[in-house]
Amino acid sequence: MSSDLDGGGDDDDINPISLILPVEEADINKLSIRHDAVASELLHHFLTSINSTLSIRQLPSQGLSFQLWPAATTLVNLLDDHRSHPQTNPLAPTLTALRQASESPTLKVLEIGSGTGLVGIAAAATFGAKVTITDLSHVISNLQFNVEANAGILAANGGCVQVAPLHWGEAIDAELIQQDFDLILASDVVYHDHLYDPLIQTLKGFLLGGGNPKMVFLMAHLRRWKKDSVFFRKARKLFEVEVLHTDPPPPGSRIGVVVYRFSAKQSKKPAIGSARQG
Repeated sequence: MSSDLDGGGDDDDINPISLILPVEEADINKLSIRHDAVASELLHHFLTSINSTLSIRQLPSQGLSFQLWPAATTLVNLLDDHRSHPQTNPLAPTLTALRQASESPTLKVLEIGSGTGLVGIAAAATFGAKVTITDLSHVISNLQFNVEANAGILAANGGCVQVAPLHWGEAIDAELIQQDFDLILASDVVYHDHLYDPLIQTLKGFLLGGGNPKMVFLMAHLRRWKKDSVFFRKARKLFEVEVLHTDPPPPGSRIGVVVYRFSAKQSKKPAIGSARQG
């Protein structure tokens, strides 16, 4: 039997297409519109901690990268709750340690596989953080649209969001590497097995590349395939992987979203007296 550290249990594969965020999601309001023959949906996500509503454009006809997936909502809700209830939030120990270790009072956050950008925008607004949201080049224009749509909320809460392309597995742009991020965020990025190695290679570049040794990767994941466990087995060879939070399964499902913490493996020092003296 697999554990959450392997990405889920041994039940049957689940169709990821059927698990795209449903219309009736409790904290999301959706408005569908058409413009220039491209159907778009405007989602409104209320953040209780800052009493503000984020507006996020989806473009379902353009592909999965332009839609909001379930794990993003879980991660946003945790970020929102952390600002309101930092003592009890499951992300609190990690985020507190990052703030204490950071040389700047403003956290620097990178989101990979951003899709619609909701997670990164919410992080900037709730943390008052400097956030860089990234995805493939063809997704950038919609990410920029969503950043600009929420510019007022970001400014009012001391947040800043910039957009940049990032292709997993390729050499990371020097400008991104030099930003020395404190935290990397992602949601629902483990789904196609041909992307496992490129994703791990990109995480190695950031977490093990000689930059900020305290950098942490938080990933929200909803298991869809048994083969997801392959990614986690590979990741655990390079990183410390810990489960921070598990959502209860929604009605009609056997699994819920799990939030993982990845960090660089700490080198083990030999016990005193264990080495033979010459």
